[in-house]
Amino acid sequence: MAVSSVPQERSSSPPDYPETGWRRSRSTPSLSEVFGSVATRPRGPLWKKLLAFLGPGYLVAVGYMDPGNWATSLAGGSKFGYALLVVALLSNVMAILLQALCARLGIAAGRDLAQACRDAFPRAMSWPLWLLAEVAICATDLAEVIGTAIGLNLLFHIPLEIGVIITAFDVFLILGMQHLGFRWIESFVVVLLGVIAACFAVQIGLADPDWRKVILGFAPTTEIVTNPEMLYLAIGIIGATVMPHNLYLHSGVVQTRRFGTTVDDKREAIKLATLDSTIALMFALLINASILILAAATFNKVGKTDIAELDQAHAFLAPLLGSAIAPTLFGIALLCCGMNSTVTATLSGQIVMEGFLDIRLPAWARRLATRALAIVPAAIVTIWYGEGGTARLLILSQVILGLALPFSVVPLVMFTADRRKLQALVAPRWLTALAALVAALIIALNVKLIADQVLA
Repeated sequence: MAVSSVPQERSSSPPDYPETGWRRSRSTPSLSEVFGSVATRPRGPLWKKLLAFLGPGYLVAVGYMDPGNWATSLAGGSKFGYALLVVALLSNVMAILLQALCARLGIAAGRDLAQACRDAFPRAMSWPLWLLAEVAICATDLAEVIGTAIGLNLLFHIPLEIGVIITAFDVFLILGMQHLGFRWIESFVVVLLGVIAACFAVQIGLADPDWRKVILGFAPTTEIVTNPEMLYLAIGIIGATVMPHNLYLHSGVVQTRRFGTTVDDKREAIKLATLDSTIALMFALLINASILILAAATFNKVGKTDIAELDQAHAFLAPLLGSAIAPTLFGIALLCCGMNSTVTATLSGQIVMEGFLDIRLPAWARRLATRALAIVPAAIVTIWYGEGGTARLLILSQVILGLALPFSVVPLVMFTADRRKLQALVAPRWLTALAALVAALIIALNVKLIADQVLA
């Protein structure tokens, strides 16, 4: 990750953020210990300014590659081959739109989504929103903890219950890196993303997919709507894409960049932040598509159409690809995804707690509390029920996220469409209309998915 050698000077006056339209004035900035800590380039060619801004988008992209996405992509590829690639593309476009609004909120209002909810709504509304956000963070962290534990089990045969406990120690890794600077956290995440991409590149090479079918898979087909089973998996892929914690995370971490205080400066920052997240989310699409392509080229090709569990996929890769390295690479990629996701989920927990409650705890206490809320239920279930229990817990976490999603998406669209709150930087009407449509679609799909899970 390149760090600008031409730092932009901090303004001696307070940042010019709009206060009209808010019930409360802006207080402590989001992630105050790293707020405005990364220099940007106020002048120069676009690519140099973008390099200085790159980073937050990759933290956000991690949330689109969590174990829940892996499970749905594996199931879709093994059952229907390449046909659901178009759904992965569509869900990625939806994510790009919503994350663009997150960047706009953080830069234009100087508030993350949690702070915006606290400052815009009465306590009778903001406190329930906080509780729902905390539940969503715990559910997110739960999925990442389980994914990391499964990765440790596949690679090193560490029992799942021990692997769950080991994940607690990444808290100290985050503390150490953040002490060195926020760029260290971003660089750590990007390096692990590079490892994940390399692992899948090798596996795709070994699988030798039919590239003509891959290309055709990105074309829409009516069968997705007419085939109930295909529609169910398509809903799963879309429903697992946008998660509440990513909306809080992006609106907070984008404020680690130090940019000017004028409307033009902020408009430029919004453009760069949107480019950053768009590039990163296209990378996330590449990874998710690779999982689906791998499943289609290996499992679907030989008639194994019922692969949905991560350990199942790991077990069948070696005999089907004729290479012992394939399952090892699969395990490494899963472990890296789990480690990355726990880092970003912990940061999201900090943003939610500090933003809604406006309290400050020591970093170590805050992160240990966030991690304990996820580790305790995961440890209990793995000890009591074993591997089957973790699979059920993973499904439960996705259901909880689906329930919590509307309570994050709707306020985001409302705030960025409100001219009183964002003034000259309010979202264009076309963007608000598209985002509202995306939000309604995602909410409807999540409701259907949850209803199907309950009925099942």
